[in-house]
Amino acid sequence: MGGAAAWRLALRPGESDDCGTLFIDLGGRWRIDPGLPAPEILKEKLDASIRRVCIDADGLTDWDTALLGFVAGIGKICAERGIALDDSGLPPGARRLLAMARAVPEQKLTGRHAGAPGLFAQAGIATLEFIRGAPQMLGFLGEVVLSLLRLLSGRARFRARDLWLEIEEVGPRALPIVSVISFLVGLILAYLGADQLKLVGAQIFIADLVAIGMVREVGALMTGIIIAGRTGAAFAAQLGTMQVNEEIDAYKALGISAIDFLVLPRMLALMLMVPLLTLYSGFIGMLAGLLVSVTIFDIGVFEYYTETLRALEFKQFAVGLSKGTVYGAMIAFAGCLRGMQCGRSAEAVGHAATSAVVTAILLITIAASIMTVVYYQLGI
Repeated sequence: MGGAAAWRLALRPGESDDCGTLFIDLGGRWRIDPGLPAPEILKEKLDASIRRVCIDADGLTDWDTALLGFVAGIGKICAERGIALDDSGLPPGARRLLAMARAVPEQKLTGRHAGAPGLFAQAGIATLEFIRGAPQMLGFLGEVVLSLLRLLSGRARFRARDLWLEIEEVGPRALPIVSVISFLVGLILAYLGADQLKLVGAQIFIADLVAIGMVREVGALMTGIIIAGRTGAAFAAQLGTMQVNEEIDAYKALGISAIDFLVLPRMLALMLMVPLLTLYSGFIGMLAGLLVSVTIFDIGVFEYYTETLRALEFKQFAVGLSKGTVYGAMIAFAGCLRGMQCGRSAEAVGHAATSAVVTAILLITIAASIMTVVYYQLGI
């Protein structure tokens, strides 16, 4: 069977003593060209009597990857039909390249092209990831505790300047977003309480609801969630980028503890600033409640102020501050953990930031539930 002037292809059966063999004679110039034949041309010549295909390329004058693609396609067809392929007639360079290509298994693209796993599969995957990640999390927690103990004994190594920079970043620079969210949450609490309290003519107790709710529970919870999304993700991205750039490996090579130098300042900054932001959040929420009470429900400013002072006790502030401290520690723990676990690619940095926020919010929710139950049982 002939082709264009630049290349030559012929299919011929074997002789009487080799009747189960099909010979493929290749000649001429086999380079990338739209007119080259496709390997499927072989299919019509293969029947039940063919047990072997032999390639003879003695007449080749020039070739490139077009020849390799043609031979690889023939090999795939032969493999599908259980027919042996003898390519010993190819040039040595072509045989070496084909051997290298066959040594690497074909990559099956999955993920984006595969169907999404079902609900039970997702639950199983999440469970397995948690089980695999639990030892790493506990190990990191132990290192952080040891670092805190070294801090108490004065042996922790980190720069005070880094601590002050982190305090500035997680504290004063977070005030705008904390102010907006706390004010809106205070408005919501005031309206929700007023909707029920007006049924019994007790709108004055809006002050009690907003003050206790914001100072004791909602202020700390909303601040924790805000800081988790703002600062926890930033910690994970910063440490993850340092992993990509091998900066953390450099610290270890120099004998500097990455936990002391990188994690400890971030954790101390959040443990100091989140409680203060919690108090600030409660104050802004009470201002929102005052605005609603005065403008909508005709409650005097002095009456609202007096009722707020009567409702608030020291234990309310103690509960809010303790929860803020715990939330800050958990946000720093989650952000630094995911950052230190980050891989060596840009995609891994993004995944670490996302995972840090999810982990921090989950830990905050669990801690809030446990502490609420414990404080209730203790009568606080």
